[in-house]
Amino acid sequence: MESVELLVNGVRREGRVEPRRTLADFLREDLGLTGTHVGCEQGACGACTVLLDGEPVYACLLFAVQARGHEITTVEGLATPGELDPVQDAFRRCHALQCGFCTPGMLLAAHGLLADDPDPDDAGIRTALAGNICRCTGYQSIVDAVRLAAAERHLSAAPDGAAR
Repeated sequence: MESVELLVNGVRREGRVEPRRTLADFLREDLGLTGTHVGCEQGACGACTVLLDGEPVYACLLFAVQARGHEITTVEGLATPGELDPVQDAFRRCHALQCGFCTPGMLLAAHGLLADDPDPDDAGIRTALAGNICRCTGYQSIVDAVRLAAAERHLSAAPDGAAR
C-alpha cells in the first residue's frame, strides 16, 4: 500500500492505495466523489475527465499515486453548494445534457479549454471536446453551451459589464 495525499476540490485529502489503483477509483470509491464517471476504462470515452492542476486528464488512465501532491478538480468542485458554475449553467440553458453520463467529463473538458482559450471558435471547442463521447445530444448543444459560457465570461470580465 502507498500513501496518497492530494488537494481535491480545495480540500487536502489522503488515503492508502495499492499502486495500481486508478485515480478514478480512488476518487469514487475512497473519497465518495461519484461525479467522476467510469465508462470505458481505456481513455476513449472521457467520462472520467478531471482537472489535474487545471489541465483535463482521464482519471481512468492515471494511477492515484501519480496524482500525489497535485490539485484535482472534479465536477463536485466546480460550484459552491446550491449554485451552478457558469459552465454548468450554460449547459443547463442550452440543453446540453440528456442522460448526463458524459456531462461531468464534458464540463471539466470545457473548463480546461476556457482556461487556455477564453474565446474559442466552434472548431476549437469541437477539438477540445473530441475526447469526450456523448451518445445523446449530437454535440451541437454542447458546443453552443461552451460558446455561451465563453461569451458570458467576457461580459463578466468587462469592467463596465459590456462585451469586449
